[in-house]
Amino acid sequence: MINQLPIYACGEIVRGFGRGSKELGIPTANLSREVVKTLPDCLQTGIYYGWGNVDNGDVHKMVVSVGWNPFYSNKEKSVETHMMHNFDCDLYGRILKVCIIGYLRPEKDFVSLDALITTIKSDIETAKALLDSPENQKLQSAEFFKGEIKKC
Repeated sequence: MINQLPIYACGEIVRGFGRGSKELGIPTANLSREVVKTLPDCLQTGIYYGWGNVDNGDVHKMVVSVGWNPFYSNKEKSVETHMMHNFDCDLYGRILKVCIIGYLRPEKDFVSLDALITTIKSDIETAKALLDSPENQKLQSAEFFKGEIKKC
């Protein structure tokens, strides 16, 4: 399914497991289970990168985890997006749009919380560099991110 990218997803930001900001120090904007169910069945789980915006604001770099988060043994598949921007406000209830353009790695379990955090920080740095390429920058201005704010 990786050759089927980019994939666009949109939905209201909902409360997740409360781990991103508090436990990991890496805040995430989570999409609802309904949005997760709309993703193509053949999209493999893992860590992806791309572009995202909130309420049709500026488009920022992002990384997104699609899957089960083996370290936490989640029972439900989730889509957890880390926007590479400090919003300094509560995003719950706002509309998140993401354009998933590349695959970084499969999801995996970790021996410790520190190992998980180190890997996520490495994923973020790798995504930043990949998104700087001219080819990937083109999607930052995709028509998908423009227009009326509405429930997707």
